[in-house]
Amino acid sequence: MSVLPFDDRDGFIWLNGTMVPWREARLHVLSHGLHYASSVFEGERAYRGKVFRLTEHSQRLIDSAAILGFTVPYTVEQLNAATEAVIAANGFRDCYIRPVAWRGSEMMGVAAQQTTTQVAIAAWVWPSYWDPETKMKGIRLKVAPWRRPAPETAPTRSKAAGLYMICTLSKHEAEREGYEDALMLDYRGQVAEATGANIFLVQDGVIHTPVADCFLNGITRQTVIELARRRGYQVVERAIQPEEFARTQEVFLTGTAAEVTPVRQIADWTFTPGAVCRAMIADYAAETGAASPAQAAE
Repeated sequence: MSVLPFDDRDGFIWLNGTMVPWREARLHVLSHGLHYASSVFEGERAYRGKVFRLTEHSQRLIDSAAILGFTVPYTVEQLNAATEAVIAANGFRDCYIRPVAWRGSEMMGVAAQQTTTQVAIAAWVWPSYWDPETKMKGIRLKVAPWRRPAPETAPTRSKAAGLYMICTLSKHEAEREGYEDALMLDYRGQVAEATGANIFLVQDGVIHTPVADCFLNGITRQTVIELARRRGYQVVERAIQPEEFARTQEVFLTGTAAEVTPVRQIADWTFTPGAVCRAMIADYAAETGAASPAQAAE
């Protein structure tokens, strides 16, 4: 399969306050963020030219950097305006947006108090994390060999680049074995999330989701909880043990990239995407202005 590399594309990227040609948006090989993972990022989607919950994403980027001890030198309003400018410069309406902030190259070592903060915002067309047919049938998850760390051992409230290495390792192993993604347990052995999305279980008509105490309380997760309660579903946030999948009828994932994605298998447990999954997919599409999976497949 031919893949278009991300460093060789047409278009524009916002870099430290300036719109630059895509291929000229570079950083030095000795940037601290590359060597020591002093980097944070966001994932956003624009639907019909409007970024869904943009202000919340911009604020989370700033908060994530603060947790790692560095400051994003732009306000929420400036980040919002830059994001909208990137979308306009590239002529997009429906797209994925990636803001990223990292420590620069002024110091090279564990301590890097004097580094400047670099910020970039890029956007590209990314219709769906999975193809619509696979998504609506439900994806398959392997249980990951890696676990989400305790909040006392890692900055789990930050969308920090370094925390995603175990996600990459877990997803690669899952894909090698024919699965689409991996389920990550937490340090206690409880259900946490997938490699880049939060998880929900449906048991006898009630929606359950793990308490976000050692992983991100996703913006899409928050949205889906609001939508579910608006529809009249009971949503319970609690500790969930893996063995509970045996008495679960439906499972779905939520995330900016994944949107709302049904799950049909986790290890040896199987599920049937049903009425709750369909309702949440439809409600999220209506809330964001997204095309439904059926429309996307046309």
